[in-house]
Amino acid sequence: MPGLADVLKRRIAEHGPITVADYMTAALADPEHGYYMRRDPFGRAGDFITAPEVSQMFGELIGLTCAEAWQAMGRPESFQLVELGPGRGTLMADALRAGKVVQGFNQAARVSLIEISPALRAKQKDALAGLAQHPPQWLDDFSKTPEGPLVVVANEFFDALPVRQFVNTRDGWRERLVTVGKTGEFGFGLSARPPTRDEAPRAPINAPLGSVFEVCPAAVALVAAIAGRLSRHSGQALIVDYGHDATALGDTLQAVKNHRYAKPLEGPGEADLTAHVDFQALKRAAGAAGAQVFGPIDQGRWLTALGIRVRADSLKKASLGRAREIDAALKRLIGGDAMGRLFKALALASPGMPKPPGFV
Repeated sequence: MPGLADVLKRRIAEHGPITVADYMTAALADPEHGYYMRRDPFGRAGDFITAPEVSQMFGELIGLTCAEAWQAMGRPESFQLVELGPGRGTLMADALRAGKVVQGFNQAARVSLIEISPALRAKQKDALAGLAQHPPQWLDDFSKTPEGPLVVVANEFFDALPVRQFVNTRDGWRERLVTVGKTGEFGFGLSARPPTRDEAPRAPINAPLGSVFEVCPAAVALVAAIAGRLSRHSGQALIVDYGHDATALGDTLQAVKNHRYAKPLEGPGEADLTAHVDFQALKRAAGAAGAQVFGPIDQGRWLTALGIRVRADSLKKASLGRAREIDAALKRLIGGDAMGRLFKALALASPGMPKPPGFV
């Protein structure tokens, strides 16, 4: 059976170069060969470690934040607790365990997990066994989430959505494309035509030659859909990811394999591909769709405001032998030279909802 590289090369040979977004989509989500479709990439045995895998403190604090949102919503008898890209299910499991301290929260929560990977769905099912009061449901798209009050969580989900890249040339902006060179290897090329305003919205006018500008239509559309739901029903959404909150130039497409950076165009389907999240674009989309917007705020500042240091002290007292491990996890989550500054938290809320906790 031909691998994904062969499939993409044949596609390019027959139809011409493809966009970076098309390449990312195939590399990550191709039904037969996509990176997320065939493996568990998380943890030390995988390719990278996310915050929930670093420490239970992360998911616990998010769980308490979700419970507080539920209370601010008026404690509805039933609401959708939605996670986008739940990984192994670690975050949701920790959130539900923490949510037990808020009477009625877990009973009201109907867990919906937005996940396309059969391999990860199996992991999530195991992680949540016995924790959810109602059987979780797995969906492949947020649009299929039932209407009604909802709380949405997305941790390191938006960075994996496909980006389009544009390069500033002497002839103006041109879209970067993925092609195949004479040696048979993947490489970058440029579109012959300028992009439309819809394809490259807000592209800087006076950018230096060679500058790269990225847009993520999928992220903007998804946030608009979430915000639209929040404008119709009470609720809150929390997005945690790495990225920037200003108009930024630069190629942020990166590949990670075995906890090391790899070449993005080498071995499609064999490494994780991500790009930095444009929080400014998400804020614009959410506000235009009718939601309140809070943040973004650096992850370190946000977790500190939520009381992660207090939780760390409590865990160390309960398990003295793990003190060094807990301190290391705390430093990784909130340290300015680790995840604390690059990662950011953004909250969306229904009109009239109070500011979510942590957004000082």
